[in-house]
Amino acid sequence: MAAAIPGLSDLVDPSVRDAVSGFLADVETGLYAAVASPDPLIAEVAAHLVRAGGKRFRPMVVALCAQFGEPNRPELRPAAVLMELTHLATLYHDDVMDEASLRRGAASANSRWSNRLAVYVGDFLLARAASMAAGLGDEAVRLQAATLSQLVRGQLAETVGPRGGDPIRHHLRAVEDKTASLIATSARFGGLFSGLPPAHVETLAAFGTAIGIAFQLSDDLLDIASESAQSGKTPGTDLREGVPTLPVLYALSDPSAGSPRLRELLSKGPLTDDGEHGEALALLRESAALKQARETVQGYAEAARRSVGTLPAGAARQTLEQFCHYIADRTG
Repeated sequence: MAAAIPGLSDLVDPSVRDAVSGFLADVETGLYAAVASPDPLIAEVAAHLVRAGGKRFRPMVVALCAQFGEPNRPELRPAAVLMELTHLATLYHDDVMDEASLRRGAASANSRWSNRLAVYVGDFLLARAASMAAGLGDEAVRLQAATLSQLVRGQLAETVGPRGGDPIRHHLRAVEDKTASLIATSARFGGLFSGLPPAHVETLAAFGTAIGIAFQLSDDLLDIASESAQSGKTPGTDLREGVPTLPVLYALSDPSAGSPRLRELLSKGPLTDDGEHGEALALLRESAALKQARETVQGYAEAARRSVGTLPAGAARQTLEQFCHYIADRTG
């Protein structure tokens, strides 16, 4: 079964936790079935990232949001699988663009096989996801297509940069499009396919957008703040690769958010020198920029919690409220 987010299981109502755990076990089985192919090479490459594991955050959001309705409806599991397939497809494509050699602690598909094969298998997964959406009806097809369009828009925005605009605003919008869009649709699917009324489905989608942004930003903060590989990668990886995460953007844009030496180091882009990398990481951990970024995460998590607060009271709402607190607090 996929790994749960560390610490979250302690916060969740036992009845909800058991229901979500069983749901995710079914999703895992569905993922392996979805990536199967009569061609042994396609089957091997397509299952590569499924075998590597992961948080299964998007299927978990589907399951949590479905707790407000009828969580055993048959459409919910394929909806969760198609969301995870779409996410996995983007990882294959991202690794090609980033020339990554590792993904989830294992060799990336592009490094193990080739860039072309990784791109084609990513396309294969998108085709499988589209096929599953078609089986769920026109609304699922429309939502999956709109989500994929938004996701690509976010990827393009991240690639071309702010082009003279506000880099922080640009970054937050790119995170919303590239990452939170899938999480928002996961929340929407959870409500839609569990039979909730349209107003509640829209509320869950708003929750998904806000918590999706908070989750991605908190992951980026963990890359800086954690002393261990809590974020799923070696701390400081984004600095080493020159990835402009929110704390870096705050430090560069506001002289009071970081020291002149920190801005000097960050302005160099990728910090491949071990000495400069270690110095920048230490300065960033002590900076006001990291505090500003934490406050931004907490703001999005609070917006998600406010959305949830309008839904019917009970174990499902309490669980999502605790979930919001967990995301806000996970960066320390």
